[in-house]
Amino acid sequence: MMKGTEMIVKALKEEGVDIIFGYPGGQAIDIFDALYDEKEIEVVLPRHEQALVHAADGYARSTGKVGVCLVTSGPGATNLVTGIATANYDSVPLVCITGQVPLALMGNDAFQEVDIVGITNSICKYAVTVRTREELPRILKEAFYIARTGRPGPVVVDIPKNIQIEEGSSEYPADVNIRGYKPNESVHVGQIKKVVALLKKAKKPLFLIGGGVNISGANQKMKELAEMTGIPVITTIMGKGAIPTSHRLYLGNIGIHGSYAANHAVSECDVLLSIGTRFNDRITGKISEFAKNAKIIHIDIDSASISKNIVVDIPIVADAGMAIEKLLEYMVPLKIDKWAEQAMVWKQEHPISMNRYSGLTAEKIIRYINENFENPIITTDVGQNQLWTTQYIELESNHQFLTSGGLGTMGYGFPAAMGAQMGNPDKTVIAISGDGGMQMNIQELATAVAYELPLILIVLNNGYLGNVRQWQEIFYHKRYSSTCLRYRKSCEKNCKDKTKCCPTYTPDFIKLAESYDAHGIRITKEEEIAEAFAFAKEHKNAPTIIECIIEREADVFPMVPTGKTLSDMILDEQ
Repeated sequence: MMKGTEMIVKALKEEGVDIIFGYPGGQAIDIFDALYDEKEIEVVLPRHEQALVHAADGYARSTGKVGVCLVTSGPGATNLVTGIATANYDSVPLVCITGQVPLALMGNDAFQEVDIVGITNSICKYAVTVRTREELPRILKEAFYIARTGRPGPVVVDIPKNIQIEEGSSEYPADVNIRGYKPNESVHVGQIKKVVALLKKAKKPLFLIGGGVNISGANQKMKELAEMTGIPVITTIMGKGAIPTSHRLYLGNIGIHGSYAANHAVSECDVLLSIGTRFNDRITGKISEFAKNAKIIHIDIDSASISKNIVVDIPIVADAGMAIEKLLEYMVPLKIDKWAEQAMVWKQEHPISMNRYSGLTAEKIIRYINENFENPIITTDVGQNQLWTTQYIELESNHQFLTSGGLGTMGYGFPAAMGAQMGNPDKTVIAISGDGGMQMNIQELATAVAYELPLILIVLNNGYLGNVRQWQEIFYHKRYSSTCLRYRKSCEKNCKDKTKCCPTYTPDFIKLAESYDAHGIRITKEEEIAEAFAFAKEHKNAPTIIECIIEREADVFPMVPTGKTLSDMILDEQ
């Protein structure tokens, strides 16, 4: 016999958990007490629960393991909501354990009681409240199984306090048998043969690769398939790294800030083979015009994603890696040299660049990273910093690029970098943020210092919420409503003149870093980039902020306006 808290610890060890990201409280204090003497499990204490779940997310994405969160009831649980939704959109395996008031008090508006299962049901893969001590081991076993199998995702396990302290069986299940949950573990060979037959007839075939290929670890096989067929490859933001970005067949990202070559290729192709993507609106543009000349093949592990947004001609419900393996068995080289050459011409004639801007730019900073760091893990926040990174970062494989793709969560990049560094202590981890997003979880400097994490934190400071400002510039006549982060009450409300003497930026990121016992350096010129990174590399036991003062109104191009087709790109050269 053992207490419920002891069973929780046993389950974590059986599932191979080595790090938990947790924040204590009254309804979880017994679980934390049970973890106190454990040598095999490190409990990491961030400074906010939202950062905690993002850190678990970054750990999971970068290691391929299940990330684990542990928080108390009420606000502790609700502070996980944004991170749970982020992980759900991007198919990240998490198990989020929340303390709960005793069963006898549930429904009585007890102190710090919320129905976290009801709150998170629509934004996670599975959520459950443990009702009896007897079912606790089974539910924990199922939670890890559900999180990591099929389309991975977050699972919420709510455990009332009385069950935590109740005695029960010490046996932990060896197997899982969940009625109604049977992840697909095969590929329909008949459908694969249909795909092969269609591709053999194609004159302009194209691969569209999403995050599913990275999640399945099928990068090498995907590269082999592209090289064997000669088919050009485009990716979503989440699919970047599915094949090396330096590969001759890689055209770039698709979507509203995708490359000219990628967007144009989708509009011109006659067969589009999509693997592991949901066809969301960020990549399709005007749906009725998306790949309108093409027969569309869609391979995805989630049957609900197929024909949800784009009606497809050949659906295949399967794990991306397994489907690619089968395609390699049946596929043959294709005679499409002219099409591949034309796609390369588009890429060469319309490269993405920020040459229109003088001085320090995101492109110059990111290209320095490409040239001077070997396989770093890169995380981003959301906004222009994310888009520039997706355009310019060079990747050789998956698990190197972590970003909030589906939900677009500001405040993600820094704590995700912490989790990635903890899971990969021997790797260089670089977080690229804007000045707005960096402030959303800036308190985690304390965590990074406490755990001696040598993170390199790039802050692209333009004094704006840059992505929204760009849309305001182009579509709202420069009416910069609530996007200027230099604003003071004494400023002219409708100021549009960037040459005016703006107030000093708040905060001073360098002084702020130093107040946390971290390090900071500010740069304003391209010539200072190398010196700044050398400064960061000197510090092995604490994070370094490199604040980069960039052009205030620098924009991300190409871009596709809302409601337009992918061919309606606004290009940098216009």
